[in-house]
Amino acid sequence: MKTDNLVQQKSFYFGLRILKLYTHLRKSKIERDIALQLLRSGTSIGANVEEAIGGSSKKDFIYKLEIAYREARETRYWIRLFKEGDLLESKIANSFITDCGEILKILTAIINSTKTKRIINY
Repeated sequence: MKTDNLVQQKSFYFGLRILKLYTHLRKSKIERDIALQLLRSGTSIGANVEEAIGGSSKKDFIYKLEIAYREARETRYWIRLFKEGDLLESKIANSFITDCGEILKILTAIINSTKTKRIINY
């Protein structure tokens, strides 16, 4: 995937890693429902970023990025739960937690800067 959009790129590859993690967890006989929660929230981040980029207005753009932000927080929660429940190795979990943190920082910066930008009409 070639793109100049950092959050689009990071959220796509994060979703891909989540998909692979889900496959690994299912092979490890982890409860399907809880693994699905992680899959849904982790892949939803990128999907909402894509929707934001294609949004029809500034308000729509912000709304979709705020959803992506909430999904990233939820994903971080599930990763922490898997880690503390000894269902996921600490090294792997920490890598996902770090990536989530980076995505959250980027989303926060974009949301805040977009909210404060004034549209100048000429």
